[in-house]
Amino acid sequence: MTESTSAYGLWGLVVLNALIFIMFAFTFFKPKTSRDWRSFGAFSAFLVALFTEMYGFPLTIYFLSGWLQSRFPNVDWFSHDAGHLLEMMLGWKANPHFGPFHLLSNGLILAGFLVISAAWRVLYDAQRKGGLATTGPYAWVRHPQYVGFILVMLGFLLQWPTLLTLAMFPVLVWMYVRLAREEEQEAIAFFGEAYRNYARTVPGFIPRLGARVRATQPTDRTQR
Repeated sequence: MTESTSAYGLWGLVVLNALIFIMFAFTFFKPKTSRDWRSFGAFSAFLVALFTEMYGFPLTIYFLSGWLQSRFPNVDWFSHDAGHLLEMMLGWKANPHFGPFHLLSNGLILAGFLVISAAWRVLYDAQRKGGLATTGPYAWVRHPQYVGFILVMLGFLLQWPTLLTLAMFPVLVWMYVRLAREEEQEAIAFFGEAYRNYARTVPGFIPRLGARVRATQPTDRTQR
């Protein structure tokens, strides 16, 4: 069902993949403030933990090996393909890279980076013009760049779930929500009713129908 050749212990690939995705995210997010760097650093830590298990040391497989082998005896759990746990556990017999979870994962990762990029362009343009970022992704949610990071992490969890990244995910989501609340308090203190009106119209993280705003207001430079 899976290839028998182990693909672990490849620490060069750990470093290479982590650097590629971290730099890729950096070019989309472009952190400036200390708050930006905190959120970006947490996301980078998630990527390092992910690729460490994907190519370096499969801690999750070792920890769960007894249970996995007893429940799914026909799978070579120390082959690289078996790291796609969801496909393996549901009996996907073809190449897991073309499995439903992997394809959905790719879509979420791509969507996340596109949202981060589009949001940054809108925010940068709004800052230059002195207006509140309310177009593009900001017409749907108040914190699209954080939403983008969450989508990317969720995508990677579907593709290659590990105990460490599963534990990190809710912590990072909570951190992004807390950072968003801090930013909004600063925005309200600075822009007052203009930002309150925007916040009443557009949800923070989960878009809803009819959430698009109609007017451009003075910008909050901490929006993410």
